[in-house]
Amino acid sequence: MVFTETKLKGAFIIEPELHEDTRGFFALSWSRTVFANQGLDSELTECNISFSRQKGTLRGMHYQAAPHAQTKLVRCTRGAIYDVIIDLRPASATFKRWTSVELTESNHLMLYVPKDFAHGFQTLEDRTEVFYQMSTPYSPESGRGLRWDDPAFGIEWPEWTGVIMNERDQAYTDFGTDLS
Repeated sequence: MVFTETKLKGAFIIEPELHEDTRGFFALSWSRTVFANQGLDSELTECNISFSRQKGTLRGMHYQAAPHAQTKLVRCTRGAIYDVIIDLRPASATFKRWTSVELTESNHLMLYVPKDFAHGFQTLEDRTEVFYQMSTPYSPESGRGLRWDDPAFGIEWPEWTGVIMNERDQAYTDFGTDLS
């Protein structure tokens, strides 16, 4: 696996090394030892799948507050997404900055999202599926979110026409200083 740090310290784009032959390919997508050797959280304990029927579906910006903050490893297994993360670590030099990466079923890239980052994505194709690995189980009482179009962050989404969102994601308020 090739680890490339994003402009947000501690967040990585991970490219699996494909071993190809006439049958297709084989690639390592997760190894506790490899992640630990990179200095990354290697305690991923829960996996989830997100499926979106239509292009333009927007999910996020989500995070879990302490003591249930989550590290995430995200991969698009079908279709394509525009994946976005925001650094919510007040002591970080990149606090309140965001970055994005396009994850697709054909590029096989993964995004490593550290604890104390918000995460969300917009689907770029119909019938898109996203696979997540997380360091801690989902905890409803610790679930938080930020508005996808909050001017405090200025996220540049790829498409505004026909965006599909649930009521919870639409109801988040503007960013404040209390992230607990």
